[in-house]
Amino acid sequence: MAGGVLMSTLIKPLEESLHDYLALRRGLGHQMDDASRRLPSFVAFLQEEGLDTITVTATLAWCQQPAPVGGVTVAPRRMTAARGFARYLSGIDPATEVPPVGLVPLRQRRPEPFIYSQADIAAMLAVARRLGPGPLRGKTYYTLIGLLAATGLRVGEAINLDLGDIDDREAVLTIRESKFGKSRLVPLHSSTMSELVDYRSVRDTHPKSAPQPALFISRTGKRLVYQVVCQTFRTIVTDAGVGIDAARPPRLHDLRHRFAVITLLGWYRSNQDVQAKLPTLSTYLGHREPSSTYWYLSAIPELLALAAERQQYSAWLGHRP
Repeated sequence: MAGGVLMSTLIKPLEESLHDYLALRRGLGHQMDDASRRLPSFVAFLQEEGLDTITVTATLAWCQQPAPVGGVTVAPRRMTAARGFARYLSGIDPATEVPPVGLVPLRQRRPEPFIYSQADIAAMLAVARRLGPGPLRGKTYYTLIGLLAATGLRVGEAINLDLGDIDDREAVLTIRESKFGKSRLVPLHSSTMSELVDYRSVRDTHPKSAPQPALFISRTGKRLVYQVVCQTFRTIVTDAGVGIDAARPPRLHDLRHRFAVITLLGWYRSNQDVQAKLPTLSTYLGHREPSSTYWYLSAIPELLALAAERQQYSAWLGHRP
């Protein structure tokens, strides 16, 4: 069966699509009370306008309808709910228009992440490797950025690593009492382990490294400082020409987002049971609860579309998602 024909059979009336959307998001651990209150009236408004899909013009008109007395945040909350529904529908119906962020401003709780491409990572590593003076600084930032990209560690977790936290034989890092006071073990790929061993050989020959237990050190032999790391990373990103046209400058923490997104995309594309594997990713990333990991599914349109497609195909085949 042709992909376009199958896709057309999966497009449902807006009421059914809204039901599926709310069920999907709730299944991923999200509280949808506000959206479930607002979106039925949005669907009714679209139908009154003779529309069978979402348009930016119609969404804006619905958001700007008179609000209850004292409802100064109603319009942006309406837009937030409508935009989430539109992002879901866009993975099913290509005619859907997703309202741009900021059309009806509301302070976002989480900034939309910048997802580095493999070329971006390579460019940043090339710039980091050339940092001077001396061999240590370039090797330190080259290894630090590579480790963050390869493992999804928090920046603070990487900076706080000590030499004793590396198990060479098992290729495992011990993350001690990180965020929320939790400790965990992080297995490493052999190539990542090899880079850490190589870095350590350069670090250990630095004249001021001997008394310092920290893995990543500065030229003065002290543990790296978060503010300095962020400033240096900003310089690396700029010199590498990464994210020039991005709405927000790429952040160091976005390397963690990239790791999670790439992992989830790989699972979906290889048709693995993502729901069953999410707790493993949550544990690996050191999240306090699975809902923190579920957020990545809705943070990137492609992931939300894949999740929606998986649900639609399961329904079409008569299976539970």
